[in-house]
Amino acid sequence: MTAQPDITPRDLRTRSKEIMDAVQDGQAFTVTRGGHPIAELIPLRARRRFVPRGEFATMSRTAPDTSLDAFRADQGATAEQEPDEPSVR
Repeated sequence: MTAQPDITPRDLRTRSKEIMDAVQDGQAFTVTRGGHPIAELIPLRARRRFVPRGEFATMSRTAPDTSLDAFRADQGATAEQEPDEPSVR
């Protein structure tokens, strides 16, 4: 793991493209002011759109059983009973 380099707010202003490119490539930075850390600039984790089938199957095996009747009762209790459209009422 590479060390997290320190940068100053001035570095961030003058080298913003270079620093943002490095963050996009996975590098993190500690922003310092007067030699004291004040913030971290870290890359966001990529959000997954889909869960792989094997991972879903593993999670499903340990999930609690769900009663279909209880599920429907919960849905009925939380679903809006009145339509939003005044013309439909």
